[in-house]
Amino acid sequence: MPRITNLPILRTPQSTRVLTARHASARHVRVVLLLASMLVTGACSYLPSLQFPGVYKIDIQQGNIITQEMIDQLRPGMTKRQVTFVMGTPLVRDPFNQDRWDYVYSYQPGGGIRGQERVTMYFENDLLVNFTGDFKPGEGTTVDTPAASATPAASNS
Repeated sequence: MPRITNLPILRTPQSTRVLTARHASARHVRVVLLLASMLVTGACSYLPSLQFPGVYKIDIQQGNIITQEMIDQLRPGMTKRQVTFVMGTPLVRDPFNQDRWDYVYSYQPGGGIRGQERVTMYFENDLLVNFTGDFKPGEGTTVDTPAASATPAASNS
C-alpha cells in the first residue's frame, strides 16, 4: 500500500466549531485548575500546626550569648574595655547616649517558643556604674572573703 504524505486537511465550518469549542473548554479547565491550586496553596499558610514529618527545623540564635558567669565577673568601676572583654561587643550602642550598652540574646529552638535575655550596662566617665536586665549579680556563686579563706588554713595547722 502506498504511503500518503503531506495531504492537505480539509476542514469544514462544522469541524472548526468543534475544535474551537474544545480549545475553549480546555482553557476553562486550565483556569479552574490554576485557581484551585492557588486556593489550596494559600490555605496552607493559615495552618501553623501543620507540620510535615521528617522536616528538620534549625535552632535560631541571635545576639550576644549572656551567661551568669559573665555577669558575675562584672564589677562597678570597670572600664568599657574591660566590660567588652568580659561581655563582648554590645549588640546595641545608643548613638545618642554613648554611656548605655544593650546586650540582647534571642534563642528559638527549631519549631519551639522563642526566649530572650537582656542586659543593659550604664557608664559614667567610661566606668561601669550599674546594669539591669534578666540577670542579677552574684546568683549561683560564692564570694571568697578573707575570713572564709583564713578558717580552713587555721584548721590545717
